Amino acid sequence: MVILTKNEEDTVEGAIASAKADFEEVIVLDSYSTDQTSERAKSAGAVFVQNTFEGYASQRNFALKTMRHRCKWVFFLDADERISSELITELRENFAEKAASVGMFYLRRKDMFGGRWIRRSSGYPTWFGRLCHADFVHVEREINEEYHCSRPTDRLEEHLQHYPFAKGLSHWLERHNRYSSAEAFTKATPNNSSASNPLMRLIFSSDPGLRRKGLKQIYMSLPFRPFFGFLYLYILRGGFLDGLPGLRFALLRAFYELMISIKLDEIRSNTIPTTTKTAKTKLS
Repeated sequence: MVILTKNEEDTVEGAIASAKADFEEVIVLDSYSTDQTSERAKSAGAVFVQNTFEGYASQRNFALKTMRHRCKWVFFLDADERISSELITELRENFAEKAASVGMFYLRRKDMFGGRWIRRSSGYPTWFGRLCHADFVHVEREINEEYHCSRPTDRLEEHLQHYPFAKGLSHWLERHNRYSSAEAFTKATPNNSSASNPLMRLIFSSDPGLRRKGLKQIYMSLPFRPFFGFLYLYILRGGFLDGLPGLRFALLRAFYELMISIKLDEIRSNTIPTTTKTAKTKLS
């Protein structure tokens, strides 16, 4: 188990507690926090390792390829996530049998907001690569990472619990302001991987990570994307059934897409290229 942190004193203990009893080793891979993350992680029983942050993909690849750990299998958990008891049960019952033939497992997570699971406005289900064999997986894209596996992949049916607002709305807005800058810069930078991964091959791939990548390429090319994204989540996906938290969550998602769109236009018009390039290196 590897938990990435940067100033997560308020959340890291809960993440460790959800995993400590069932994983051989819990490692907190920290990006030189300036708060009490180190003390709280160590007191909660985790191994504490620090590495200079260059991006999320780089940090995860460091955990997979460079950092010493007891097991070849690495489960990535964010500090604002928790492993459900149902997922622990599934891993106990099925992991050993399935692991012999695959190199990575995809998981879903339940986004919690306003005291409830936002099932519809969150775009659920989205599959994330999280349980990885270090020999067969590498991670690309420093923001909203993409997991690539050289062996077949599989899915786990149970969920992670995700608390994106565990540190408050202000923190969520500050973090997504940074994320949107990095995302806009990434989209403005030529990507040579598209030639080896044609769009139709991605869309119809059996790998949920590749399929998500293809669908995202289509979505990102739509005009008025933030508006249509809101309509999709709130109307077509039934986000209105999630009550007031569902409305707010869908609006926040649309606002994030709006920030990306505006910042991308600024970069392409050379209005603020240096500001965005600086933001690219300050994701954590």
